[in-house]
This record gives sequence, C-alpha cells and structure tokens, in this order.
Amino acid sequence: MKKYMLFASLSLFSFSGVLIASEIPEGMGVLPTQPAIPADNPMTAQKIELGKKLYFEPAISKSGHFSCNSCHNLATWGVDNQVFSIGHKWQRGGRNAPTVLNSGFWSKQFWDGRAASLEEQAKGPPLNPVEMAADSEGFVVTRLKNAGYEPLFNNVFGKNSVSFDNMAKAIAAFERTLITPNAPFDLFVEGKGDISKAAKRGMKKVSDIGCTSCHAGPLFTNNEFVAFQYGQDLGLKSVTGKDEDDHVFRVQSWRNIAMTAPYFNDGSVKTLSEAVKIMAKIQLDTDLSASDVSDIVAFLDTLTGDAPKVVLPLLPRPTGHALDWQE
Repeated sequence: MKKYMLFASLSLFSFSGVLIASEIPEGMGVLPTQPAIPADNPMTAQKIELGKKLYFEPAISKSGHFSCNSCHNLATWGVDNQVFSIGHKWQRGGRNAPTVLNSGFWSKQFWDGRAASLEEQAKGPPLNPVEMAADSEGFVVTRLKNAGYEPLFNNVFGKNSVSFDNMAKAIAAFERTLITPNAPFDLFVEGKGDISKAAKRGMKKVSDIGCTSCHAGPLFTNNEFVAFQYGQDLGLKSVTGKDEDDHVFRVQSWRNIAMTAPYFNDGSVKTLSEAVKIMAKIQLDTDLSASDVSDIVAFLDTLTGDAPKVVLPLLPRPTGHALDWQE
C-alpha cells in the first residue's frame, strides 16, 4: 500500500456549503504552467509565430502534402488517431504518432527516446523517407527561401538566418506553448472543482497497484525508459543495438490519454479500457476487475485539459507562380 499524503491546503473543498476531505496519492499534482526553456533557444512572440507557420507548412515535405500537423493534428489533440500515420507517397510509418501536446515537458522525444530535445525531434520527420522525404537539409532551406520565409527568419534570428537548425528551433518554441491546463483533476487538486466517486476510486487504485511507479508526478510519467514486452517493436534496441534495450520504451504520459487513441507504440489497441487491462497484466501481473477498469478509465478521463487555441496561420508564398513541388 503506497503512502498517501494529505494536502492540508487542498484537502477541504467546499461545494454547495459541504466540506469534502480528499487524499491525493503522493506525487500527483497540477500540470506545470511552462516547460524548461533551453538557454540557446529563448522564447519570443515572433519566434513562436514563425514556429507556428512552420508547424503547418507542407513545403517542408518533398511533395508539398505533409506538415507537422499532418500526423500531430492540433484539431484532434496532437495526434491523427491512426494506427500508423500516412507519409510520403502514402506510405505508413512503423509506430503510432504520440501527441505533441505537453511534449515540452518530456526529457526525450519519440517512443525510443532517440531525440534529446524538441529541437532535435523537429529535424527528424522532414528527412525521413517515409514521412516528409525531403532530400536534404539544403533542400528544406531552399524550399523555405522560395516560399518567402527569409524576412520572417531574419526578423527572428538575424540576417541570412534561414537554416535547418533555426527551422527546428522555431518549431520547438511553438510546440512548448502547446500545454493543456485545467484538467478536471487539476481543478480538483486546486480546490476549484470535483471529480466523480468512480474517478476518485480509480485515482487510488492506480497508486495502490503500482501504476504510478512509472506514470508518476504531475506529468503522469517519470520520463524514464521501461521494458514493455508487447508486440514486435524492438523499441530502444533499434537505436542502441543492445539486447538489454529490447522492447524498452519511454514511458508515455497519461495527460489527455482519453483523446489519443489508438494506444501503444504499435497502435494496436483501440480502447482505453483494453489498454488499461493489458498494461496491468503485462507490467504489474494484475488482473483487474471490470469495475476497477471502469474506475481507472474514469480517473484517466479527468486528465484531459483545455486544448490549446491555435489560429491557423497564413503561410508565405511567392506571387504569380507555384513552388516547385516534387514527387
């Protein structure tokens, strides 16, 4: 049984004049308001706006069909709800696209953690032959210049600053703004709202059976790598080549999980209820009852925050002629 701590300032909530005492499992808390900002990529309003344009910019892809938003659709909680995303020439990738929302809080990016930062992550898809399939970094830079991005880059980074690295910095700056506050759980912890009795039972259950040993803290991930012996994906081993990294993956956050089906790295599970049952059995050797599963799902539902409100940007384009799209 995990130790619980009583938050004195939060434990007595008033609803219609009734005081309700509530114990929050140790470590759980409100989503932070801002991720850490790298010293070499400070945030500015102009950089964020440029990053937003680049996030929605299909000119980064060889065919001109695909942008970051194609797989991490901000209208559908930062995912595309596909088992595997569609990329260049309608190819399918090999892993389910994780949500971009709150990704500024993760210590590593991608399921296998091969990118150490959002900046590094943003450089991957444009050059991936299955995703955006750009021929080279230079190809992307030329395409951006031809589209009319030079004045925007110069305004943010200085003269003659259109580069692959600066593109990634701008996209990362925008992505760090994609935070989902005010989830019902957060409001409950802050004393500004309540959650259902089922959700409270589920909150206690995930702590009691050990789920929060990995899905820990306010982010509901410990940002570590854990073995998950499920499916055919080699996970971290595909990066390191080490046998001990076989089927090892970065622990995904529970934040907004109710909105990001299908589940797991291979997108093989359609429902959150089934994902909960599988995780409990494989990771904790626990067979959950139907009522326990229902309660845990009710708790996970309370972790859906406010989606970022993003106004579609107007993208730069040359006047009088089209860009040189390639197949």
